[in-house]
Amino acid sequence: MRTIIGVCLFAALAWFGYWFVGSNALETATKAWLQDRQEQGWVAEYSSLEVNGFPNRFDTTVTDFNLADPQYGWAWQASEFHILSLSYKPNHFITTWPASQVISTPRHKYTITNDDMRASLVFEPNTALALDRATLTLENLTIRTSADEASSIKSAALSTRQSETAEFAHDIAFDGKGFTPSKSLKEQIDPTSILPADFETVKIRTTAYFDAPWDRIAVEAAKPNLTRLDITTFDAKWGEVQIQATGSVTVDINGYPTGKVSIRAKNWRQMIKLAVSSGALDASTGQSLETGLGLIAMLSGNNETLDVPLSFANRVMSIGPIPIGPAPRLKR
Repeated sequence: MRTIIGVCLFAALAWFGYWFVGSNALETATKAWLQDRQEQGWVAEYSSLEVNGFPNRFDTTVTDFNLADPQYGWAWQASEFHILSLSYKPNHFITTWPASQVISTPRHKYTITNDDMRASLVFEPNTALALDRATLTLENLTIRTSADEASSIKSAALSTRQSETAEFAHDIAFDGKGFTPSKSLKEQIDPTSILPADFETVKIRTTAYFDAPWDRIAVEAAKPNLTRLDITTFDAKWGEVQIQATGSVTVDINGYPTGKVSIRAKNWRQMIKLAVSSGALDASTGQSLETGLGLIAMLSGNNETLDVPLSFANRVMSIGPIPIGPAPRLKR
């Protein structure tokens, strides 16, 4: 009995020592990383940084957090931020965000509120900390730019996992429900109120290929560039309009895509009216599209559903045989 008690006491003391050393190392490393960001010209300010959670977790809490990267013009402010991990699995983190936070970009400042916003992140167990997989979920999130300008979404889930198809590739999935654009955004994309106020659902499954891993270096210095995008599922429903897409594009060194995406569009004529009314297409191009695509739809046997390729070549974007404008640049 005395031996068993001694073994248990030794194990408890050893575990306490491990947790104490680990928690201090984590707190020191986190503060050192923030200090290093300051030396690199970032803003990295906070009121307190503590690690708790004995005996089975390392729970890091940062209060009055202000993090900004002047080079890219991004900044983030939060009253508190939590990073939780199991003490016996230190490369797996759970992060939770406060009910309100502020994100600033080179163009706008956004106040974000939510009922619940959290993420699970698993990194490779090495010093580079390359992202292995992650999941972000949120409920009743609102993005506000002013007192009367707010976009919201009822629920969403975004996940990514290192793909087996190629090095530096990630399989990405997104599911969203109940997206309501702000008044000004709605007026930009639907100025004549052709469609309802909110999207019903958006579902995306894709594999994104990059030229470098998403790791610690990607946060601290150079961001990986997108080199290819494979779309296995895109399904968006907005009122009577539904768009489905599959396909693949490669991205050249200047950021322009080349490839083809197969589009199935239900009630596609509403989409053309929407594009013309929003200014995305001029009236003449819209009329040419409706005439040409109407013939394609008629030949397919269903005037209201259109199956047509969206092509990218020589920096030009085309629907079927009809050029509709310059291709978007996917990196700067």
